Amino acid sequence: QVQLVESGGGLVQAGGSLRLSCAASERTFSRYAMGWFRQAPGKEREFVAAISWNGDNTDYADSVEGRFTISRDNAKNTVYLQMNSLQPEDTAVYYCAAGDYLRPWASSSYDYWGQGTQVTVSS
Repeated sequence: QVQLVESGGGLVQAGGSLRLSCAASERTFSRYAMGWFRQAPGKEREFVAAISWNGDNTDYADSVEGRFTISRDNAKNTVYLQMNSLQPEDTAVYYCAAGDYLRPWASSSYDYWGQGTQVTVSS
């Protein structure tokens, strides 16, 4: 059982930046692909970014491509999401997840989920 804890959310003005972190409880963290998803009020959860187990492969939603960067540090059992040029439409609860990289954009690819961290972008 992998436990995931997100941190780093908060309130930021449009154009600002935040870095989210997701710490995993297991040393087997390095075996998993990691993903970030988000869910805005009244909307379905959507894919944001994913990274393969060794960091060699990444994938991004079109809406965040060029603004967000996913990375990982397997020595620290942590995955990060650097978010730049934030816009009000990025406001959501952000979740990290652990799973496989066969279909990284699909939530069904992930077996373990964190509780989420709120990101609010003011205009």
